Amino acid sequence: MGEFVRVEINDGIGTIRLERPPMNALNSVVQEELRAAAQATTADPGVKAVIVYGGEKVFAAGADIKEMAGMSYADMADRAVELSGALGAIARIPKPVVAAITGYALGGGCELALACDWRVVADDAKLGQPEIKLGVIPGAGGTQRLARLVGPARAKDIILSGRMVDAQEALRIGLADRVVPADRVYAEAVALVTPYVDGPTQAVRAAKLAIDGGLEMDLASGLAWESQLFAALFATDDRREGMAAFVEKRKPDFTGR
Repeated sequence: MGEFVRVEINDGIGTIRLERPPMNALNSVVQEELRAAAQATTADPGVKAVIVYGGEKVFAAGADIKEMAGMSYADMADRAVELSGALGAIARIPKPVVAAITGYALGGGCELALACDWRVVADDAKLGQPEIKLGVIPGAGGTQRLARLVGPARAKDIILSGRMVDAQEALRIGLADRVVPADRVYAEAVALVTPYVDGPTQAVRAAKLAIDGGLEMDLASGLAWESQLFAALFATDDRREGMAAFVEKRKPDFTGR
């Protein structure tokens, strides 16, 4: 759908594929195309789950440093908001989203992976936030999403050092959810989200909203948010079908309505 990012849909799974060789650097064009891809997969009722994939060799090795090197504070004050918003659009897709990571997921590439719900990682992949080595910090969610995922102490270690994290360490600290051989990464990502294709779409959406939204609230507010979403599902066909199927001891036939 764009010069560097395209969306492929197969069997209810939408794949957002980066194609900017050799390293899928996230320049401003790629950022805006990612935003458009997130909006397209969100709006398409035929897409039940999403995979973000950089191809067989590399996920994304970071932002385009050549593009940023000549920017002033005033330039970046505007662009940083757009960069964060583009990856935020991926995080806000109201459907299960998995990053299929081969090669490198560094800097903005790691932040893109962090915007997904899960990360399937090749056993020889490297992840990290090396921005400190350029005299800056992660600017598209790295300091916030990484800390929420692996805890503040581990996030500080990774971000302040700028070091790379291998696949096994990523799995151990929760940065990766599955580690497989590189040639199986995409297939494993498909396997991870396939169960959601025929699931109760509105309930899956509500569960994701409840968890993600609740992380930004105190417990009492989060519980109230959960209660609202729970009650709202009683207006759906899938809730009626799911409960009827349970009572009748059969498999439910969800329609996504």
